[in-house]
Amino acid sequence: MLEVIVPATSANIGPGYDCLGVALSLYNKFYFEEIDEGIIIEEKEKEYINKDNLVYKSMQYFFEKVKPNIVPRGIKIKIVDEIPICRGLGSSATCIVAGLMGANHLSKSNLSKEEILKLATEIEGHPDNVAPAIYGNMIVSFMESEKIYYDTINVPKHLRFCALIPDFKLSTEKARSVLPKVIEHSDGVFNVSRATLLVTAFMNNNLELLKVACNDKFHQEYRSPLINDYDKIVSHSNKLNCLGTFLSGAGPTIMCLTSDDNKNFLPHIKSYLETLENKWQVKDLHCDFQGVVINIVE
Repeated sequence: MLEVIVPATSANIGPGYDCLGVALSLYNKFYFEEIDEGIIIEEKEKEYINKDNLVYKSMQYFFEKVKPNIVPRGIKIKIVDEIPICRGLGSSATCIVAGLMGANHLSKSNLSKEEILKLATEIEGHPDNVAPAIYGNMIVSFMESEKIYYDTINVPKHLRFCALIPDFKLSTEKARSVLPKVIEHSDGVFNVSRATLLVTAFMNNNLELLKVACNDKFHQEYRSPLINDYDKIVSHSNKLNCLGTFLSGAGPTIMCLTSDDNKNFLPHIKSYLETLENKWQVKDLHCDFQGVVINIVE
């Protein structure tokens, strides 16, 4: 049996809209096994047990593109997910990467990670989640003329990513629907300057710059009204000496950056979130530096 472990990802990271993403220490696990015939999907979310399952559709895409004459007689897919769905933590990217990696191994195609990234980007539409899911660490990436350009930004190991995850979902479609069709030139300048500073702050371990570098005018101010108590949570996080906050992906998860030596942040933010109307869970994460992992298990 093939085991594929894929990390959660947090994309955008403030001003890095559709181009920055980081892999995190929260994982979905996928198990693939060839069977005599048919499709068997084991998944706790019953609505995804069908042929529209993104893992299965990604496998189909692989075979259509890479091995059109080789299709397994049957396939059993078991999904053990820890990453909440529709929370801006890259759950769909894990399904795409796992499906492609599973098909790559079962078909003995031996495609490289770079080739898998291209297929994953074709499915997802942009590489900001799938790139760090494959490679780990923080990745800056974009696609141009069907070619993926990417590079790694080394995240300081003592940096924590504290994910504040609400009990409500926010679909990517709804989150994109509130974005403006046209961006002001001044807002473009604002984001370019912050995104550049954000990258250099990570690379040079100048973490005191993250608070201002996480600011954004492309998407967060339009999406934050969709998230209950967003402004209050960000304000309270700043009072707790958070290094920076941003919407994880399209939301609704709010990501707070802290260092290992800020021991008070977690208990205090948990206590504060308990006073709010919605229920929030807090996950204390760090950067995953490995990316997707493949194992053969009994």
